[in-house]
Amino acid sequence: QVQLVESGGGLVQAGGSLRLSCAASGRTFSGYIMGWFRQAPGKEREFAARIRWNSGTTWYADSVKGRFTISRDNAKNTVYLQMNNLKPEDTAVYYCAASGIGGTSSKNYDTWGQGTQVTVSS
Repeated sequence: QVQLVESGGGLVQAGGSLRLSCAASGRTFSGYIMGWFRQAPGKEREFAARIRWNSGTTWYADSVKGRFTISRDNAKNTVYLQMNNLKPEDTAVYYCAASGIGGTSSKNYDTWGQGTQVTVSS
């Protein structure tokens, strides 16, 4: 059974940092694109960052570029999202997802984690 499990969310003050982890199990994600999405209350789920598992190539939404860094550890089958200089508008549930296609649309991702809450206070 394929499973993605996020961890690392929490409450942080504006300007602070958090590192989210996404542990993958059930299969190897070689050849896949791993993405981080987020959804704030009352808003649609939006793309934040993604990484091609094999090459490590990364892409970012403009809203997080320069502040967030996505990476992966092949040995641990884990994807990370390092979030620095957090802002109140980063408050959301963050989801890890896997796709054979990639892109910024959540519809392209067929495996999802349960999400982890990130709250940034001003």
